[in-house]
Amino acid sequence: MAREKQPEAAAEAEGTPERSYREQLDYLNPIAQPLASRKLTRKLYKCIRKGRAGAWQGGTGPSRGGAAPSRCASLAAAKHKQIRRGVKEVQKFINKGEKGITVLAGDTLPIDVYCHIPIMCEDRSLPYAYVPSKSDLGAAAGSKRPTCVIMIKPHEEYQETYDECLEEVGALPLPL
Repeated sequence: MAREKQPEAAAEAEGTPERSYREQLDYLNPIAQPLASRKLTRKLYKCIRKGRAGAWQGGTGPSRGGAAPSRCASLAAAKHKQIRRGVKEVQKFINKGEKGITVLAGDTLPIDVYCHIPIMCEDRSLPYAYVPSKSDLGAAAGSKRPTCVIMIKPHEEYQETYDECLEEVGALPLPL
C-alpha cells in the first residue's frame, strides 16, 4: 500500500509545477498595486517565515496526542504571535491600531473579499504591498492553505529584515 501511494504523490507533484514570478504575474487582480518586485517578494516571505518561526506552526486539524497538547501549543502561539493571517484577523488588528507591514496576495478572486484592506492601511499610514501568489503567501506563513492577507509585526528577533522590508515597501509608489 505504501509503495502505491509514493508514485502517486510524485506524479501529483510533477503535475503541478511551481510557477515562476513572471508566470504568476499573469493571474494578478486589477487592484494589485503597489506590487512587490521579485527581490522584495522574497524578502517579505523570509520576514513572514521568521515571524512565524517558533510562534505559529500552522495546521488546524486534530493532533495525534489528543486535545491537551494542541491547546498548549495554541496558548504558546498566542503569546508570541508576530504575524496576523487572514482578512478578519488583519482587519481586526488594523482597527485596534496595531502597526506592521500588510502583505496582500495579488491573485485573490473575488477582489471584494479584501479590497477594503488597502484603504484601511492608507487611512492609518500603514505600509502595504501585493505579492503575486496567495499559495506562496500561505506557505510562507506555515499553512497548507492559501492566504490572501498577512500582517507582519515588528520583533527584535528579525528586526533587521523587517526594517529592510519596511523601507522598500514604503518606497513603492501608491496607486492613484
